[in-house]
Amino acid sequence: MFSVLSANDRPNIVFIFSDDHAPHAIGAYDGWLKPVNPTPHIDKLAAEGMLFENSFCTNSICGPSRAVIMTGKHSHKNGFMNNGNTFNWNQQTFPKLLRQQGYTTALYGKSHLKGKPQGFDDWKVLPGQGLYYNPDLITPKGNVRIEGHCTDIVTDLAVEWLKQGRDKSKPFMLMVQHKAPHRNWMPALRHLSLYDDIDIPEPATLFDKWQDNAPAARYQELEIDRHMDLNYDLFVDLTADYKGTPSQKRQDRSAWRNMQRMSKDQLDAWRAFYAPRDKKFHEAKLTGKELVRWKFQRYAKNYLRSVRGVDDSVGTLQKALKELGIEDNTIVIYSSDQGFYIGDHGWYDKRWMYEESLKMPFIIKWPGVVKAGSRSTQMIQNLDYAETFLDIAGAPIPENMQGRSLLPILKNGKAEDWRKSIYYHYYEYPSVHMIPRHYGIRTDRYKLIHFYQFGNEWEMYDLKEDPDELTNIYGKAGREKLQADLKKQLVAIRRHYDDNTDVSEKPAAWQKQMRP
Repeated sequence: MFSVLSANDRPNIVFIFSDDHAPHAIGAYDGWLKPVNPTPHIDKLAAEGMLFENSFCTNSICGPSRAVIMTGKHSHKNGFMNNGNTFNWNQQTFPKLLRQQGYTTALYGKSHLKGKPQGFDDWKVLPGQGLYYNPDLITPKGNVRIEGHCTDIVTDLAVEWLKQGRDKSKPFMLMVQHKAPHRNWMPALRHLSLYDDIDIPEPATLFDKWQDNAPAARYQELEIDRHMDLNYDLFVDLTADYKGTPSQKRQDRSAWRNMQRMSKDQLDAWRAFYAPRDKKFHEAKLTGKELVRWKFQRYAKNYLRSVRGVDDSVGTLQKALKELGIEDNTIVIYSSDQGFYIGDHGWYDKRWMYEESLKMPFIIKWPGVVKAGSRSTQMIQNLDYAETFLDIAGAPIPENMQGRSLLPILKNGKAEDWRKSIYYHYYEYPSVHMIPRHYGIRTDRYKLIHFYQFGNEWEMYDLKEDPDELTNIYGKAGREKLQADLKKQLVAIRRHYDDNTDVSEKPAAWQKQMRP
């Protein structure tokens, strides 16, 4: 039984969660993309609340990250280790526990956990990755198709529930989960020309050759140069009834399929924008580094245009809370399922334990509790979200959850006896982008990564001296004590989280299973 408290006694929670939004593509995080001003509404949220500078995921890929958030358990404990798995909705999740405490709950947008969501009073979710334009949604009453751009549709569903759908006698947890800015980066019509008159700054590592990495970094398939498809990823000629075939076997054709179900007005707008730019591209006959630079610009602009739609959503939701007179008793959180490579190291996508995909944003506004404009450097993970939501609601935290509530940090600005390191484990291989399985530990300064699937490869970095992770110090003279200590810590943290999952193969498998 839940304690008898009115909606005003416990805070509401609006959890806005996007897909693949890297912290360095948020102005408040002061990354190299800040001059572009990509996120004015999210920046305002940070100015009104707390920003976590060291927020990390446990497994940098869409479905597993969501499963960790739902359960407060690492992937090997919740059973959803890669996107090919199906989430067991019968297991313990924080929305179910919140409902037991008298909260009303709703979920709109991308679930990516397969199956019908449990623990929600209302839900409408995208099938799989979903579409950017005129998406289908799965609902308790069957599938529906809604015209418009997915980010706006998800926002509208959430606002409608806030205004008309919820039980106003209860506190609520509202999860607003966007597809954007996931590949293939299809912005709303109003954002097609955004950034068209500027050049996006290039990352310092755009032409990294991964010379000091373990072999895995040279055998991946996520390079802007070799693997980003001009047509299916960057829309070159795609709006003009493209009849070609992708240059790589595993190219994502969802943008092309989405265009085939666009309305005439939507497709006409896309053609009007891209046709003259495609013409200029063909006339330029770019090669080598200049072609990579052109691809980066088109990719980065579409990514950031998709981000702007999510930022608009944050502003719309904040406005709705104010209009309803409930903003003072509502916690607003912005996060994303992991980081992303926006040309960093010459890549796109995520998966690695390197900083750009390991870090995820976490910004929280809690009027009257969290100090406005504050920042925390303590190390948190998506593993901690479920425990935090339960603690906020005054609900007991089950002992089998593996994270920690952030409440002490939120209330006091800092928590004593907090973790000194975080654990990461990635499992999805073989799969798109061909990133081998690996696990590792990150402390406030150092990182140790074990690529265990093909032999016994290691990487170690000093993040203070080498924030871009360009110099692998594993096995280097003078680092023996540090290396031994990090290995002991890695063994200990794996034992702490009860993780004995790994798959070892002979080194010869590199040439057989990874394609250069």
